[in-house]
Amino acid sequence: MIIYIDGKFYPEEEAKISVFDHGLLYGDGVFEGIRAYEGRVFKLEEHLRRLEDSAKAILLQIPLNRDEMRAAVLETCQRNKMKSGYLRLVVTRGKGYLGLSPDRCKKPTIIIIASELELYPEKYYREGLRVVTVPTWRNSPAALDPAIKSLNYLNNILAKIEGQQAGAQEVILLNPQGLVAECSGDNIFLIRDQVLITPKLSSGALNGITRNTVLEIAREVGWKTREDDVRRYDLFTAEEMFLTGTGAEVIPVVEVDGRSIGTGKPGKHTADLIRRYHQLVTTTGTKIPA
Repeated sequence: MIIYIDGKFYPEEEAKISVFDHGLLYGDGVFEGIRAYEGRVFKLEEHLRRLEDSAKAILLQIPLNRDEMRAAVLETCQRNKMKSGYLRLVVTRGKGYLGLSPDRCKKPTIIIIASELELYPEKYYREGLRVVTVPTWRNSPAALDPAIKSLNYLNNILAKIEGQQAGAQEVILLNPQGLVAECSGDNIFLIRDQVLITPKLSSGALNGITRNTVLEIAREVGWKTREDDVRRYDLFTAEEMFLTGTGAEVIPVVEVDGRSIGTGKPGKHTADLIRRYHQLVTTTGTKIPA
């Protein structure tokens, strides 16, 4: 791999940042996970805008403007000869000192990694996931707004550990009010009475780009969609359920907390959405220059 760091490219084994970088010391930074399909970067502009919004929310000034950042992403793809794969775009507060205050971090660090990512083995896209609700709550938006895609993922990691201990492939986090927020790294959808439902962003869900794409696809083909308060009961009684995320794409869920979803097998509506999503991502996006 060839890694981009602050305007230069390094072989993987030579790509280094300071141990005093506040992204490492305190999780002080923001990131985006982005996918490329068949020579195109999917929803690149949306990802760059969300990165800028996250940075603005934490008073982090990105050293590159939108055009420069786009060019850096595409050049990273070029140098890695990437046609299809996963991109991780990271902006940290930069090198500082051991104190918590960011005021001594004079220059943010920008890192772009082009690699591969397989969140779930292929069989789970055919057979579906089994998920559990975990004791760890989703961070309250009053503490850390989920709209900020920050480097601090310890909340999600603790939940993931609890799921692994329970033998589940993914987990559901509830918010402090007991409503369904999201999974450790994915948004949640359910289908009931021919309506596609996903938790409201105010419940603690990330404003996922794949989430929004799936809602757009569903509306274009005439589905009724709703962003709503979702309880565990709503998941237990759903006819179909699936998760969405840049890495996961669209993946079916067949069991929640020991309850079978629908027939206990991936549903036909989910399969149709997966097909339409794959058709979209492989035919649109920002072209990677030859």
